Amino acid sequence: MFQCVLPLIDTEKIDLSSAPWTMHEFFAGSGLVAYGLKDMFSPVWANDVSQQKADVYAANFYSEHFLLDDIKNVRGASLPYAHLSWASFPCQDLSLAGSIGGIDACRSGLVWEWLRILDEMPEKPRVLLVENVSGLLSTSNGNNYRKLHAALTERGYDCGAIVLNASLFLPQSRPRVFVIAVQHGRHIPQELIGSGPCWLHSKTAAELGNTLPGWIWWYTEKPPKRHFTLKDIIEVNVPFDKDNVIRLVPEKHKAALEKHETVYATGYRRTRHGQQQLELRFDGVAGCLRTPEGGSSKQFLVVKKNGEVHARLLTVREAARLMGAPDSFILPGTYNDGYKAMGDAVALPVARFIGEKFLVKIAEAVYND
Repeated sequence: MFQCVLPLIDTEKIDLSSAPWTMHEFFAGSGLVAYGLKDMFSPVWANDVSQQKADVYAANFYSEHFLLDDIKNVRGASLPYAHLSWASFPCQDLSLAGSIGGIDACRSGLVWEWLRILDEMPEKPRVLLVENVSGLLSTSNGNNYRKLHAALTERGYDCGAIVLNASLFLPQSRPRVFVIAVQHGRHIPQELIGSGPCWLHSKTAAELGNTLPGWIWWYTEKPPKRHFTLKDIIEVNVPFDKDNVIRLVPEKHKAALEKHETVYATGYRRTRHGQQQLELRFDGVAGCLRTPEGGSSKQFLVVKKNGEVHARLLTVREAARLMGAPDSFILPGTYNDGYKAMGDAVALPVARFIGEKFLVKIAEAVYND
C-alpha cells in the first residue's frame, strides 16, 4: 500500500491560512508548495497564468488569495506584505530536455518579472526562494545562474543554491535547484551554514559557490532513507492497454526484464539513431515526471508478473502519489490536465523538508533580530 507523505483528509477544502509566517507564491501552479509549507507559511497572495492549474488549486484550497493572470500584469505595490517570496519560475528554457534558450528567453525569462515586482514592493520580504531544474546551474557553463545570483546580490541578498532530488522522499527521480536568499546583514542560524560543499551541493553548485560573492553554503542533515518503492504507489486493477510499446524495448533492457521474476519498471519513448525505443529503469524509481505535451512526455509503466509482461501509461493518481500528494488531493479535468498539474509542480515533501529545515528557522532568526 502507498504511504502518503501527509495523512489523508476529507474532501473539504484545505485551509492554508493558519501559520506563523506569510508568503507570496509566484508561479503557484497546483499548490503543492503551499500544501508542503502548510502550518509554516500561509500564502497571502498566489499567482499563475494557467487556468488548468488554477482549477486544481481552487478545487483543493480556499483560494481567495489566488490571482489568475499573467505575471506581467502584476504590480508589486499592490501586493500584501509577506515574510517569504517563493518563485518556481518556468523551466523550459533551462531544461536539458527543452530548447535551452537560457534565463533571458521568453518563458524562463519570466523570473525577471518576479524581480521587477520585488523592486516595486514598498518593503521586500527578507527571505526569498527560487526553484528550477538543475539546468539552472549547468547550462551556458553556469552563466544563467551567475546572472540570477548577481541580480539577487545587487538587490541586497546573500544566497546559495542547493540541489534536492525528490527520490530522497518518493520513488521518483526529480533533482531540483533551490536558491535560498536572505537579506544581507540579517542573522542566519549558524547550524544552517557550512564551511563548504556538502551533500546538498552538486559538483556544478560547488564550483559556482567557490567563485561567487555573497554565496551561502547552506547545510542540514540528510533525511532518513526512504522505505517504499515504485511498486508501492501503483494503482491495482488498472487495465494494461499499451502492450504494443513493449516491442520498442531495446535488447539490453529486454535482457534485464528476463532476469527478473517480478518487476515494476518505468520508461519514456526516446529516439536513438533514428529509431524509437522505450528505455526502462529497474531501480524501483520512476523517471522525472514531465508535462504531457508531445508523445514522448508521458511515462509508461511496464510490469512483469507471473511470467507475463504488460504495459500502460502511469495514471494521474500515480503521478500525484509520485509527487507526494495524498489520495484526497483533487485533480479535476482531463488526464492531460492532471498529468500537467503534477508534472509541472514541486514535490510536496521536498517543499516541506525545505520549510522545516531552512525557511522556518531563517524566518525566526531574521524577523526577530
